[in-house]
Amino acid sequence: MLGAHKYTIVVGTDFSELADRAIDQAFELGSMREQAEVHAVYVEPDVNPELERFVKDDEAITKLQAHLTQRLEAVAPSMKGKGLHRVVAHFGRGSAAENIAKLAADVDADLVIVGSHGHHGLTRLLLGSVAERVSRLARCPVWIIRPKDHAKGDRVPEIEPPCPDCVEARRASDGAKLWCARHSESHYLAPHVHHYVTDGLTSPETQVYESTPEHGV
Repeated sequence: MLGAHKYTIVVGTDFSELADRAIDQAFELGSMREQAEVHAVYVEPDVNPELERFVKDDEAITKLQAHLTQRLEAVAPSMKGKGLHRVVAHFGRGSAAENIAKLAADVDADLVIVGSHGHHGLTRLLLGSVAERVSRLARCPVWIIRPKDHAKGDRVPEIEPPCPDCVEARRASDGAKLWCARHSESHYLAPHVHHYVTDGLTSPETQVYESTPEHGV
């Protein structure tokens, strides 16, 4: 195992745009730590071991090394910290989640970063299961990178979508105003109190507001 003084990050990649975001985050976070290492792993599904393997191990490593170099050069301008100690490329076959979790254990990782497309239903099973399984298998914190999409796309049934008027109020005021006129008022049903602090001062937006606009209006 690596020495305890090094901050070690494991990041899984499948060469997708979302995976690149995970790699970039790993590099940027690692650059803020002393003696940090980033271990990136690509896992080739081994559906049928009896079939000829079209991707050779050495070719996969070479491809991953070149890709990591490209990503490192892309994020270098934003890396104003201490710099990375080293970046290591890994290649595995079989289950992506198991390979990522095992690598994290082998290198005594402090953090695992993986991407998730955040879909639901069948697409979630196909695209999000790796991140979910890694979060269960890994014995260290797991950071799941997913596209930011609070207002569109698939909705989580248990979570109400954001109020479009509040979204517009934040956009129009560049964040100075947090709530629309309706949610700036106090309502009598199930209020929630949110406190916002900026530079040690409580924001005037601190107030009681109703989380479900249908009630108490």
